[in-house]
Amino acid sequence: MITKTAVIKNSVGLHARPAALFVRTCSKYKSEIFVEKEGKKVNAKSIMGIMALGVYPGEEIKIIVDGIDEDVAIKDIMDLIENKLDQQ
Repeated sequence: MITKTAVIKNSVGLHARPAALFVRTCSKYKSEIFVEKEGKKVNAKSIMGIMALGVYPGEEIKIIVDGIDEDVAIKDIMDLIENKLDQQ
């Protein structure tokens, strides 16, 4: 299991298009992936779960990945958060 903390830096947070891209990225992997914010934990492959978290710009989230492809998954997810979400 791998756990990483990330700050959402894009201009709208995990809302609408960035949330959809985040879920699509997580869904590519076999590992179980969760996002936690302020003690609330949701399945990262669920658009409803991600939207329900209400992640705004500047907020910190915890990403938990557990499974066979966890190393590749966490790298891809962190790259998405750090470099690609603001392009949406």
